[in-house]
Amino acid sequence: MTTSRRSLLAGSAAVAAGAAVGAPEAQANPRPDGKQKPTVVLVHGAFADASGWYGVAAQLIRAGYPVLAPANPLRGVAADAAYLASVLATLNGPLVLAAHSYGGNVITNAATGNANVKALVYVAAFAPDAGESLQGLQTKYPGSKVDETALDFRPNGASVDAYIKKEVFRDVFAGDVPRATTDLMWAGQRPVDVRALGEPSGVPAWKTIPSWYLVARDDNVFPAAAQRFVARRAGARTVEVGASHVAMISQPAATADLIKRAAC
Repeated sequence: MTTSRRSLLAGSAAVAAGAAVGAPEAQANPRPDGKQKPTVVLVHGAFADASGWYGVAAQLIRAGYPVLAPANPLRGVAADAAYLASVLATLNGPLVLAAHSYGGNVITNAATGNANVKALVYVAAFAPDAGESLQGLQTKYPGSKVDETALDFRPNGASVDAYIKKEVFRDVFAGDVPRATTDLMWAGQRPVDVRALGEPSGVPAWKTIPSWYLVARDDNVFPAAAQRFVARRAGARTVEVGASHVAMISQPAATADLIKRAAC
């Protein structure tokens, strides 16, 4: 075996060992009432990846919560929800799901019927009812700057992927984040299959699971009025912040605080 291969395997083993030690340690840090803290699952949306949750995840981990931020495939509502449901099935104990943007469609479907999910947290996120689509909710109120003129389209074999154009990315997606950061966000954005945008949602988990909602008042993707509508309909406990669509990046403390409230 080569030295580089031995180093790679040793590094992988070290990471695995660290994960194995870290999970029980987090679970051993109980809530004030002595109960196990729930695992917080952070779900990203379209045009983004899990790194958008890093600021929030760092605060939750410091507070003793086990955290998982899986990749959202962004291929379609039913397919993405099935994937997330399969991840949730591997986790023991209580769960809190927090989602951003299109990730809200995913947790709304993936959590249905899972008795371990104790709370849903929507961060400038879509919270559809049965039969509704992201596109339908996005255009329910005026104010969104995401339309065909803001997007680049590239074939993916079976369909077409959508990306936000470089020249409008910061204004549309993350106006309160430094340009140096949004340049990197644009370069690394993960596209969404356009079919996902019009795909109808299934039975919503928020009808049976307590929900919380962080409204981003300066959102140019999913207008604040639409966010208030879905939050009110879901009976969500709601907090508002002056933030762009990526409130979890520009307002990580407020986002983490709301997740902690949902986890209590």
